Amino acid sequence: MSASTCYFVNGMEQENQEIALGLRHRDPDLLDRLIEQYQHRLMRYLTYLVGNSHTAEDLFQETWLRVLERGARYDGEHNFGTWLFSVARNLAIDYMRKKKPESLDAQSDTGSPGPTPVSPEPSAFEVVAGFEQSERILAALACVQPEYREALVLRFHEELSLDEIAVVTHAPLGTVKSRIYRGLRALMPRLKRALE
Repeated sequence: MSASTCYFVNGMEQENQEIALGLRHRDPDLLDRLIEQYQHRLMRYLTYLVGNSHTAEDLFQETWLRVLERGARYDGEHNFGTWLFSVARNLAIDYMRKKKPESLDAQSDTGSPGPTPVSPEPSAFEVVAGFEQSERILAALACVQPEYREALVLRFHEELSLDEIAVVTHAPLGTVKSRIYRGLRALMPRLKRALE
């Protein structure tokens, strides 16, 4: 490991420890900074999970309330973003269970058009695909089974590592890899048709 890599890792560990300490003390400035830093990514993730921007907004607010209420549980050992996405995912699953008795992993494909990203900043996925093609890509992505779509969004939109996705989804690393592989296999033919 190079010196710059060690510095980056140590810097992240120190930042996570500072966040954990700030959350234990319910530091309002820290919470404001975290909301500003993660708002677009978190909102986009929730919108993809639940497929409805109004519900995603409610879950977004609930996620930050949960962070404030239970922030002392964050130990600083893992990346804060990973912990935050886990909190949001659990709230989304609870919401979907109340809405209908299926979990995120068992949802069936509804065939409805996909949600639009909430961030005013283009994601890496949209930049690569081009602005004209992003709607077709999103529509193709909406046709992919929810557990595969979630893995693809976390990997390619949110740029989480495979290990971080495993933590967020509470799935073994092999399952995460399989979901990404199967998601890409399901997405590619749809993309080819959509981009023709």
